[in-house]
Amino acid sequence: MTRGLNLIRNSIPAFQSSRKALTGTVGFVPTMGALHEGHLSLVEQAKKDNDHVVSSIFVNPAQFGPNEDLDTYPRQLQTDAALLESLGVDCIFAPAKADEMYGPYHTTYVDPVIFNSSREGLARPGFFRGVATIVMKLFNITQPTRAYFGQKDAVQCCVIKRMVKDMNIPVEVVIMPTVREADGLAMSSRNAYLTEKERPHASIVYKSLQAAEEVYSNSTVPASKIVDAVKSTLASEPLITEIQYVAVDSKENMQPLEEVVAGEGAVVSLAVKMGSVRLIDNIVL
Repeated sequence: MTRGLNLIRNSIPAFQSSRKALTGTVGFVPTMGALHEGHLSLVEQAKKDNDHVVSSIFVNPAQFGPNEDLDTYPRQLQTDAALLESLGVDCIFAPAKADEMYGPYHTTYVDPVIFNSSREGLARPGFFRGVATIVMKLFNITQPTRAYFGQKDAVQCCVIKRMVKDMNIPVEVVIMPTVREADGLAMSSRNAYLTEKERPHASIVYKSLQAAEEVYSNSTVPASKIVDAVKSTLASEPLITEIQYVAVDSKENMQPLEEVVAGEGAVVSLAVKMGSVRLIDNIVL
């Protein structure tokens, strides 16, 4: 059998049968595939923390808007499965079809209301409902001890931590630092969409967040001053075609702050377009 594919379970019953055989603690790394070093760092941490590690590969249609890249999102199941096997993952849940997760009569969703009004929530209506619902379903299916997520998706991390607390889910949520390329670009499956001309200029995104860090420098400062510094840096790059938002938010609920208080910090997040490619990133002050 092809390397890695023997770990895959395409149905919920098949995965749950394999899951039952795992004794001790289980770490869970949910993904949409097209794995990169960021994903693999989560798996490596899960291996350190737990007796077993399971992962999922599922491109979740509920978190894509009508004009987003659901059909073109990169899919490379065989390559991903081989990578996960090489790191010692015990089992991979990879539903063969969306119907495995959302049957014909599926009507129940988890809606993290407050986060819908975050800047990312406003930019992508319904996105966080889709995220919360699929993560809840995956937690129920995989029954992990701990689950691992990357800080790059800042609001998503807050959503999942809030959902676990509000719904009394017995899972420890572990948030790992954003993994970056050598030039600072946050690793993302969508980076593959950047052209050869665009890619060297994409480092401006992280440079703009570093400008925010310089403005804050652990002293109380108006949020508007931080936003201006980020936007000014982004505006210096002609290949940035759109600044969708720059937000300065509470680390607890991703709601906007008027000022960042010394010692308390904030999350500075942004979404921009370079050509047709949407890039998101954030930094925790």
